Amino acid sequence: MSFTFRCLDPREDAELLHSWVTRPYASFWGMLNASVGDVVEEYAKIQSSGHHHALLGIDDGVPAFLMEEYLPGSSPLNSVYAVQTGDIGMHLLVAPAEGMPRNGFTADVMESVLDRLFQKPGVNRVVVEPDARNTKIHILNARLGFEPACEVTLPDKQALLSFCTRESFESARAARSSTPKHQSIQGAAL
Repeated sequence: MSFTFRCLDPREDAELLHSWVTRPYASFWGMLNASVGDVVEEYAKIQSSGHHHALLGIDDGVPAFLMEEYLPGSSPLNSVYAVQTGDIGMHLLVAPAEGMPRNGFTADVMESVLDRLFQKPGVNRVVVEPDARNTKIHILNARLGFEPACEVTLPDKQALLSFCTRESFESARAARSSTPKHQSIQGAAL
């Protein structure tokens, strides 16, 4: 599966994002009660930070997911683990399924995002910190090469800090390519 990426425009894309982040499936995103204005404000802050960046993933011309990349050393993670050179943080939210969900879609999205991140010069490891209660995403993370390190307390949640090296991703990708699609997990928010 091939996706394209474009820079998120906080104002232009706010209504679309609002329609995603305020749905029950996105509860771990932390914006269930956000207004469109709250979405504009949050993503304007992210896009202007210099260390955190949001992109929309496009599937056949249609926005299909939100990807954020950030520098862990400039985030709250800096106080909970020893950030290494080459670490990059990731957040991912897949759009709600319209009609019949596509088997393996969320795993395809995450694989594409990880591939994009590992193509960046100097990136050696992807860091994620999903809510510790989000068991659905922990399963998907493990399937794509993430290894849990520990639970950490962040300002907005109790999180499961996990890491994925380039080698573990490539190994997981090879294993995934030999697994039938019907075994993939769908609808995850990280």
